[in-house]
Amino acid sequence: MSYDEIEEGFDLESKGASFDLKGFLFKVLKFWKLFVLAIAVGFIIAYSVNDRKQNVYRISSLISLENDQNPFFTANTSISFNWGGVSGKVGKTMISLVTRNHNEKVVDSLRYFIQYLKQGKYSKVDAYKQTPFTIEIDKSKNHILGKQIGIRFLNEFQYEVFTNFESERGSSQNYSDKSKKTISLPTGEFHKTYTVGEIIELPFTTFTLHINNGANVVSGSEFYIRFLNFDSVVNSYKKGISVKPYSNSSSSILTLSLTGNNKAKIVDYLNATTKILSETELERKNLYATNTIKFIDSSLGAVNANLKAVTDTMNAFRKENKVFDVDQELIQVSEKIRELELKKEQAESKLQYIDVLENYLRTKTDYTKIAAPTSVGIEETNIVSSVSKITSLAIQRQELEQLVQEGSSSLKELDGSINAEKNVLLETIASTKKTISIQLSTVNSQKSKLENRLSVLPADQQEFLKIQRKLDLGQEAFNIYMAKRSEAAIVKAANVSDISVIEAAKDIGGGLIGPNKSLNYMTALVVGFFGPLVLILILFLLDNTIHNTEDIKRLSKIPILGLVGKYNHINNLVVLEKPKSAVAESFRAIRSSLQFFYKKIDVAGGRTIMITSSVSGEGKTFCSINIASAYALSGKKTILLGLDLRKPKIFDDFNIDNSIGVVNYFIGDKTLKEVTFKSHIDNLDIITSGPIPPNPSELLMGSSMADLMEHLRKHYDIIVLDSPPLGLVSDALELSQYADASLFIIRLNYTKKGMLELINAKQKTGELKNISYVLNFYKYNKSHGYGYGYGYGYGYGVYGNAYHENDKKETIMDKLKKRLMKR
Repeated sequence: MSYDEIEEGFDLESKGASFDLKGFLFKVLKFWKLFVLAIAVGFIIAYSVNDRKQNVYRISSLISLENDQNPFFTANTSISFNWGGVSGKVGKTMISLVTRNHNEKVVDSLRYFIQYLKQGKYSKVDAYKQTPFTIEIDKSKNHILGKQIGIRFLNEFQYEVFTNFESERGSSQNYSDKSKKTISLPTGEFHKTYTVGEIIELPFTTFTLHINNGANVVSGSEFYIRFLNFDSVVNSYKKGISVKPYSNSSSSILTLSLTGNNKAKIVDYLNATTKILSETELERKNLYATNTIKFIDSSLGAVNANLKAVTDTMNAFRKENKVFDVDQELIQVSEKIRELELKKEQAESKLQYIDVLENYLRTKTDYTKIAAPTSVGIEETNIVSSVSKITSLAIQRQELEQLVQEGSSSLKELDGSINAEKNVLLETIASTKKTISIQLSTVNSQKSKLENRLSVLPADQQEFLKIQRKLDLGQEAFNIYMAKRSEAAIVKAANVSDISVIEAAKDIGGGLIGPNKSLNYMTALVVGFFGPLVLILILFLLDNTIHNTEDIKRLSKIPILGLVGKYNHINNLVVLEKPKSAVAESFRAIRSSLQFFYKKIDVAGGRTIMITSSVSGEGKTFCSINIASAYALSGKKTILLGLDLRKPKIFDDFNIDNSIGVVNYFIGDKTLKEVTFKSHIDNLDIITSGPIPPNPSELLMGSSMADLMEHLRKHYDIIVLDSPPLGLVSDALELSQYADASLFIIRLNYTKKGMLELINAKQKTGELKNISYVLNFYKYNKSHGYGYGYGYGYGYGVYGNAYHENDKKETIMDKLKKRLMKR
């Protein structure tokens, strides 16, 4: 193959691979009605969505996170509390607001697991705070899930409960412990009348209906209640609430927002979530103080009991004994002993606290319940600081447990810090115990010396002074504990949450975010336009069928010899029976065009035309019959040779029996004269194929075929070969050696583009010579306005109508146009 042939083939493939933008645009214009329909449907759907879809609102609130210092907590306050700080609190608060634990509290407090409904325009809608009643349920009982229970008011005092159960069993939930179970249901219609305020106990629910204050009950009005899965409701709000900093410069201010269909429901949820968050934060903040008060109260009980016992002892002693006049000096000694006993008791209290603290640290893992060391007078900085740090870290861990899974790196890091601080505190406790033990020994020694000085007194006076000291000691201890408890209570009472509301959620008439009607209409327009466009593009790219002359020009350089329009007739003899038709004229035009081929060929005898196609059904036989008829009617002695031995067709139109044909000649059963038939068309003879042979290819390749063609060239001017389809069998290639001109029939909207590649290849290799295309089923379309044959053939426009019969049956619209034009 030469370089020019290779380059020519490359150019052809490049053309075939290019996108036919012009053809695509005309394809789009052809389906303009589809675009109109798609856009119309899109607008109808958009209108339906805008009309049916409930309004969606977004409402927000603002909260602030500050480290609010208690006004009663000063440097002189004897009880130390760890108040924490803002650092890290913003992130924890943002996470806390979207935790399941927090949202469970909010949903439970608002009872959002009960849904109130009323009939809307198209469906039932949320009627929260829009009903004249509320129901109070028994949370310890099970309530049917997902079933609408109707409430119809008969008057302002009575109402009817109605519903319908199709199944005998249903899923229910106990809102006290959130457990679920399957319950039995009364199948069929359920109707029952009740009085307002009456407790309703049914197999599927238990509640009491109350009329709201100032509500107007309309007789006949209907509402519905539905019990929802508690976990599902919590999960929906957990995912729905949005928490983010108000701005980069105000990170301690958070914006809470929530979307939904009922604004009152959104407002209540946002305000409730803020309230519960604030209460939880205050509870956490007061935890250390609360534990200290509990510890003091437990100690006060023992001190108070001891004081009462000593007081009873003193009263009893006074009744039995006279009042003594004890020497002033000895009274002072007794006072000193009392002071030492107070120190001893304080030291023992410290040791007792330290022992309890040490045992607690070694045996417990929850360190949030440790009381303040200062509550028993321990002022050692190391102990106070360590206990404060451990408690703070334990509270942080308790909060973090709700946000992350056990075993996470954050919890491990906190556990490491707690253990490190605990080890330091245990060492401090050990050294402090030794110090207090030494102090206690010193006090006991001093006390013994002073008690020896009182031994000179009579026994009853010694007993009196001893009881008096215990009484004074108990009273003083009681006063100390009471003072510390009052101090802790005042600090706790004056404490405030670090979370404050800057702007509560409120319905001020705005907040509508959907449906976006303009966007829906715009989406309908875009989808309505681009949807069909993409569909047409896909079909255009996947379409492998030849539709017009431009397709052929892009895929092949083989010329188009003629165009044959679609014509409805009872048989294939259009040229003979409808000589004035445009189709008949197109065959005469093909006859004229073939003369240019024949002038270039120097062959003795008649001229041969081989007519083939890619597959059956493309009009090969139709074209063969009419081309042969056109030549015969022009005075040329013509013979039509049926060589499609596998699927013969040409005999029907000429009323010839196909039992005898060329096959009989090839096998020597009949002579050529016996298989040649005269047709009813002057100058046209027919040789049919005859019976279908088992070896058609071998017959066409035999010497009989060559002898036949040599004989026919001598006796006929034109030999038309109706050959088998080229795309199915190789018979046509065997016959091409006898063809002076080959016509490949292409049926528009039927023949595949890939077949032209086969024809191109056969032409390049020389297997097909002098080949041309004939376009069958051609239909002129004004929208195309381009391609081979524009203005070429007669009969495809106004110009041709003056010379040829109209191929189309005149319609009512055509008749109406004619009348209008005449007027």
